[in-house]
Order: sequence, then C-alpha cells, then structure tokens
Amino acid sequence: MKLKTKLTLGVGLLFLLIVLLSVMGSVYINKLKSDTEKILNANYNSIEFSKNMLLALDRIETDREAAVQAFRKNNELQEKNLTESGEKEATQSLNLHFNSYLQHPDDEKEKLIREDLVRIMTLNMKGIERKSDMAIITAENATFWIVSLGTVCFLIAFVLLFNLPQTIAEPISQLTSGIRQIANKNYSERVHFKGSEEFNDLARSFNVMAEKLQEYESSNLSKQLMDKKRIETLVNNMHDAVIGLDENHFIYMINNEALKITHLNKEEIIGKTVHEVAVNNDLVRELLKNMDHPQKDPIKIVADHKENYFEQEVVPINIIKTGENEKRYIGRVILLRNITPFKELDFAKTNFIATISHELKTPISAIKMGVQLLENQKFGELNEQQKELLKSINEDGQRLLDITGELLNLSQVETGNIRLNIEPCSPKELVQAAIKNVEKLAEQKNISIVTDYETGDQDAVAADFDKTVWVMNNFLSNAIKHSFQDETISIRVERKGPSVSFSITDTGKGIDEKYHRQIFDRYFQVSGEHQNGTGLGLAISKNFIEKQHGEIGVKSSLNQGSTFYFLLPVK
Repeated sequence: MKLKTKLTLGVGLLFLLIVLLSVMGSVYINKLKSDTEKILNANYNSIEFSKNMLLALDRIETDREAAVQAFRKNNELQEKNLTESGEKEATQSLNLHFNSYLQHPDDEKEKLIREDLVRIMTLNMKGIERKSDMAIITAENATFWIVSLGTVCFLIAFVLLFNLPQTIAEPISQLTSGIRQIANKNYSERVHFKGSEEFNDLARSFNVMAEKLQEYESSNLSKQLMDKKRIETLVNNMHDAVIGLDENHFIYMINNEALKITHLNKEEIIGKTVHEVAVNNDLVRELLKNMDHPQKDPIKIVADHKENYFEQEVVPINIIKTGENEKRYIGRVILLRNITPFKELDFAKTNFIATISHELKTPISAIKMGVQLLENQKFGELNEQQKELLKSINEDGQRLLDITGELLNLSQVETGNIRLNIEPCSPKELVQAAIKNVEKLAEQKNISIVTDYETGDQDAVAADFDKTVWVMNNFLSNAIKHSFQDETISIRVERKGPSVSFSITDTGKGIDEKYHRQIFDRYFQVSGEHQNGTGLGLAISKNFIEKQHGEIGVKSSLNQGSTFYFLLPVK
C-alpha cells in the first residue's frame, strides 16, 4: 500500500471520528440544556407560584386587599404555565374554591384551597423528578458515547504516533546517510527500503543515480588528470609569479616564475606552510607581511642581475559547493605582477621631464629679463600696444617659468632626489609667510584672508619650512583663483591629537565629490574649469606633505565652497 493511502486512511478516519464526537457532544449538550430549561420554565415556576399563593392566603386576614391581589396575580401566572397532567383541573378547582372563599370565608373552604395548592405542587414535583431522571439518562448516554468515541480516537492517534514517524523517519535517515556517502565520493553506496511504494521508488532512483555517478567517475578520471596537467602548464608559463595557499596557509602550488625570484626549490616547499618557508627566505617573509594589507609601492627584487619591480596582489579563493548556498573559503593566491618595463618607462619619462625643464628654465629667465629691460624708460618710450604686448610676454614667460619649476619639483619627488630640511616650525610663521606671498593676488579680487589659530604658542610642527609654505601657497592661490570678488578665505590652524591641522576654506563653486579621489593625481584638472594650470600643483603638494609623514585631503561639495587641509606631526 502507498504511504499516501495509509496517511489518508488513518488521518481521515481520525478526522471523521473527531467530527462525529464533536457533533454528538453538541447534540447531547443541547438535549441536556433543553431538559433543564423545561424543568425551570415548567415545574419550578409552578411550585414558586403555588408557594406565593400559600403565603398570600396566610396574610388574607391581616391585609385582605393586598393578599387577594397577590393571590390572583400568581394564579394568573399559574394558569399560563399548565404543563403536567391533572394540573389544569387542579388549577380550575383552586379558582372555584378561592372565589367561594372570598364570598363566604370559612376554615373548610380555606382547607380546600390549600389542598388544591398542595396538589399542584405535588404534580410539579413529580414532573421535576421524572424530567431529572430523563436528564440523567441523557447524560449517561452522552458520557458513554463520548468516552467510546474518544477511546477509539485515542487508539487511532496512538497507533499513528508510534508507527507513522518511524515509517517516515527511518527511510529518510537511511537516504540521508546514503547521500552523505555519495557526497564523499563513495559511489558504491546503495539503499534498500521496505514498506511503501513511494520509498521503494525513491530507493530505486537513488541507486540508479549512484550507479551513474560511479560510472561517470570512472570514465572521467583520465580527463580530469589531463585538465589538471593543462592548468599546471598554463600557470607555469605565466610571466607573473603565482603562489597558491590553502585555507591553512599550506603551499600547494608555485609556478616557475615565483621559484626563480624567490630562489626556492619546488619539491622542498610544496606541502609546507608559508610561515615555515618565510623563516629562511626574506622575500617570502616580505610577501607574508603584506598578505593581509598589500602595500601600494612596488616591491624591488634583484633577479637576472638587475633590479625588477613587482606589484603584489592577494586574491582570496571562495567557492560554492554543489548543492550548497554559502561561499566557503579554501585559500588564496599571491600574484606578483612584473611592472619593470613600465617602471623603466616612468624613470625615462621623469628624467626627460627633468632635463627639458632644466634646459628651458635658463632661456625663459633670459626672456623675462629682456622684457624687464624693454620696459625700462632708458631704452625709449613705449606706446600702449607695445606695453600691452610686453605685459602679455611677461605673463606667458612667468607661466612657463612656473611650469618648469613644478616639473622640476615633480621630477625630484619621483626620483627620490628631493631634499627635506625637517626642523621645528611655528604654525603661525608658516601661515604668515604663505599669506605674504599671495597678498597682491588677493588684492586684485578684493579678497580678504582671515586666520584662526587654535594652537598653543609653544606648539611646533616637524616640517620643511619652504616646502610647507609652497603647499600653503598652492592652496591659497587656488582658493583665490576659484573665489568670487569681495569674498573671504579663512585659514584655520588647530591641534588634533599628535598632529596640527592646517585648513584653507574658500567660498567658490566647490568640487563634485566624484573628483575628490582624483584631485591629487598628476595632470588632473576638474572638467569645466578654466584649465590654465598644469594640474601638477596638488600632486606635488601631496608628495611634499606625505614625505614629511603628514596627511592631505579635501572636503567640498558643489556650490558649497572647498576646504583643502593637511596635517603635520607635532615636534
């Protein structure tokens, strides 16, 4: 028999019996309620009326009018509640005797009235006893049938409770165990269920699947080995160094390029942890140190008798196993990208810029000196057009001179030839020197510069005075250039823990947040701006500050102005 049929029959029968039990209980409860209401409404009320008439008859000599009225009222109620056999005749007799008593009162007539009332009360008492017996029989029948049906329901539920869970759970447990064996690649596992047709079909399907998996495993083993060899060959022929680590930091893969630059032997390190290898290898120790927090600067490695530069990247490996939903970490891969050709090109570019800038600086200075000589009145008067032309030549010469100066600064930073004279510097003196350099530029746009010092008089920063003033000049000149006429630029100096913060705030149009990460890149200029600069000033400023172990940044939003800031360590 099918499991579904068993469940339907057992649960269905139990459901029908529970419904029958509920219906029968409701019927018997309603019947008991009806019997009780009959006793209360029919017999009990008649006894109550008769008792009230007896009390009124007792008071008729003391308060005749009230007693007669009470007697007649209860008598009328009794006449409307005639339910027992002989009760009507007794009530009629009571009326005749009472009326006769009212006309000619005597003890004999009063006695007849009392006999009539006792007769009515007796009839109703017998009715109460009879109906009470009927209610008891009804209650006994209800108890019998409810207990009988309840017992049957209990037996069926008991059978289902002990047989049904085992019937379902045992095959499921066997199937779960078989699936685990298959998941562990034990494809010879088979299951056999006894009982319902559904579980037998499930066992047959499972066994067919296991046989096919076993066949597939056997037939694809050689193909898997070939794929493994192909992947290993591909990794070994990569120009980038590759080191594979499992979740426990054991080295399971390393290609030829990585062996060449680390000077390791593959047979000696495969199966060892990277920490064990790092004990005797400086490069692996450096890679291990940067594994969780890779450094931005390239790693310089001497290989093939020359300096090579590599970028380290750590790629975590997470997989989702078949049939699962959550990712599982199984290790990581360390990649070392060889960027030596790009680094060599960068060095060549930097040297070329430095050379060209140095060569251009002398003739540009000569051109400016010639312009200044021409402006001297000793060499003759100049008309307005000539003066305007000389002014334009002087401005262009100054702009070219500034560009060559920035290019020279940049080349010094990139080649590492920059010389910093780190000494204790007063924040106030740094700010005043920078303001003095841009006073005339600010006066041209009627811009005022206000300062706010929140540092102590004894506070000093460890900085190169000239380079730091150069950075502040760059910030201030940019603020003046992007501010409107008659505005105010504020300089704020405050102590922040172990550093002093210098911030320059303008009221210009601001910088969109999407450009904040690029604003300090070389040659970058915000689109839409009047691009009359080189895009090098902020890049050089960033290098100057970071070389002094400081921090630089910007806070700005469109139409909200800009705040450029840098922090230097306290001396």
